[in-house]
Amino acid sequence: MLKWLMIALGGAVGSLLRYSFQGWVQRLVGGTFPVGTLVVNVTACFILGFLGGIFAGPQLIREEYRIGLTVGVLGGYSTFSTFGLESFNLANDSEYGLAMLNMVVSCVAGFIAVWIGYRVAERWAGV
Repeated sequence: MLKWLMIALGGAVGSLLRYSFQGWVQRLVGGTFPVGTLVVNVTACFILGFLGGIFAGPQLIREEYRIGLTVGVLGGYSTFSTFGLESFNLANDSEYGLAMLNMVVSCVAGFIAVWIGYRVAERWAGV
């Protein structure tokens, strides 16, 4: 039960962090390129990579808090970090083909899914 609570609370914190940090960076930089989102995704990858390295050693933190930080806070902040860590883990295990496949398929399929979802919504809403 504590694990679920930590995920929920962490997710709320991460979502608020993402919204505020992404907006702050975007206003600071300006323009139409989504720099704020890019910065959020890259910082989330760095933080999850750092925590992954820390958590690979002796566990100095209870599982509930580790999951609350990684799945909760960072999941709310950016699920892109999980994608980055999973791709890294594949490459780190010398599964280079699977790492590339994960990156390419995730990005291409994600873009296609957004496009299809958008087009379905346009037709459904009659726009």
